[in-house]
Amino acid sequence: MPIDQCEAIVLRTYPFADQDKIAVLFSRDKGLLRGVAKGARKFGNRFGSSLEPMSLVKVIYYEKERRDLITISGCDLLESFFDIQKDLRTAFTLSYFAELVEETALSRSADEVLYRLVLSVLRCLADGGNLPFLTGYFEAWFLRAAGLLPDFTRCKECRKPLAGPSWLSPKRDGAYCADCTPSKKDEIAPETAPFLDWVRKNPPSESCPAPPPDASLAAIRRTLQTLIIYHLEKEPKTLRCLKDNT
Repeated sequence: MPIDQCEAIVLRTYPFADQDKIAVLFSRDKGLLRGVAKGARKFGNRFGSSLEPMSLVKVIYYEKERRDLITISGCDLLESFFDIQKDLRTAFTLSYFAELVEETALSRSADEVLYRLVLSVLRCLADGGNLPFLTGYFEAWFLRAAGLLPDFTRCKECRKPLAGPSWLSPKRDGAYCADCTPSKKDEIAPETAPFLDWVRKNPPSESCPAPPPDASLAAIRRTLQTLIIYHLEKEPKTLRCLKDNT
């Protein structure tokens, strides 16, 4: 059984057997991994705090053929984001990010864009970045990386620039102007296209420009969440929890 290692972000852990844990990891080179950390529930175990959610770690592991779970033999903590999760809103938000990654990332298949997105947003939050703005940033890039972000600059039907009110299409694959829309259920905030254009061109950072007003940002995020729910075919459990507790 060859020993291997990789850099990864811990998405979550849960109990397994009497004294072990299953760790769900999002690795830079190998995508989604699930592994058994033997003895991780024992007092004074060798893993320490390295398996806390959203920790950046170097994982040492081995695997057997025809088994989905790897066996984690060691885990070195590279960067901790434990302190920012003392804030309840931040903790719920990071759980939401983790669920989106776990739902969509492929097992044993690298996704460098999504990996860098998670890590850059974590670091910006640790530097004191604006939580609602960075959540919208994450949602926008999550959809973009998955190829699920429609064009909000032109009407899907007549292809004219969207200069006035617009609405999401019923299939969530584009935006319609007032003359073409078949439904006025999901209105799109006029600030959406400029926000998405900024997100596309800029990394998150402490020095990013002031976020849109709270009402505009909330409207933008409602549109992004509508798209996420539609394409996942369900509302993420952590998103419901986030709405109920913040």
